[in-house]
Amino acid sequence: MFSSFEYYVKTYPVWSAFVEFAVLGTLGELVTLKMTGSLKKLSVIQYLLKVLSWGFLGIIIKYGFFGYKSMINAFVEHGYFPHFLFSFAVLKGFTISVIVNLFFGPQMMFIHRIMDNLIERKWEFRGMDKAVYTLVWFWIPAHTITFVLPQHLQITLAAVWSIVLGIVMGFSKK
Repeated sequence: MFSSFEYYVKTYPVWSAFVEFAVLGTLGELVTLKMTGSLKKLSVIQYLLKVLSWGFLGIIIKYGFFGYKSMINAFVEHGYFPHFLFSFAVLKGFTISVIVNLFFGPQMMFIHRIMDNLIERKWEFRGMDKAVYTLVWFWIPAHTITFVLPQHLQITLAAVWSIVLGIVMGFSKK
């Protein structure tokens, strides 16, 4: 079973990122809304658009991970970044996580909010400061683990983390 999954994510990395986030990202959002008692009454079309939105975010994240990791690797290879930071897997994972989350994370969060606003027909950015803080206390530690994994499993764990964050945020809002 796992070998079939590995084959799928290696052979279809972009499509699998879309599917994983469409399913797991949506699930994480629904868990948060259910736990906080604010499960909105959206139309079927809006729910489907949320699923597509999460899938699209999965593709953005896949490309973001690949691009930033490639950039950091090139910097190290050409001496523009300290090589010792790649001496240990966890230190390398932490380094990549910090750079990805600080430079890519805020833009991705705002893209996500804009898509939510379009789907829900509103223009609301309240709470974005708290969302950005999750980059430091949740996403950097979580993606440190993510970036220690083999590349083909990183998007899967990133999608799973969205469920974990959904649960954490649900409890924190109670």
